[in-house]
Amino acid sequence: MEIDSEKKGIINDIVNWAKVHRFSRVKANSEGFETPTSFRQPDEDETFIPDVTAVKLGAKNYFEVALKTDDRERTIRKWKLLSTLAEMKNGTLYLFAPRGHKAFAARIVDTRNLNAEVIAI
Repeated sequence: MEIDSEKKGIINDIVNWAKVHRFSRVKANSEGFETPTSFRQPDEDETFIPDVTAVKLGAKNYFEVALKTDDRERTIRKWKLLSTLAEMKNGTLYLFAPRGHKAFAARIVDTRNLNAEVIAI
């Protein structure tokens, strides 16, 4: 899947945010960074790659760019998987929502009971 230029810029902002907030071992699904490990649901063929991953105080954290999309179900499956993985590793799923996308992300987090923090950027 091709990552558009808007998302690439946001991923770079997330990497900078993570560094400022003292996260270590930062990996990003963007040029110039080590790519995070990909994941797949046991009964699905689709593979998911987190936008950014990082560690803080031994906890693995996942960071996603939260953009409105036509393929809402795919987004929900990915966020649900990353939320579960973060919980298992004592971390947090952070959803970075640009202006106009925060309500979309917050609605999914609320209706699906995801353990995620929505951050407006």
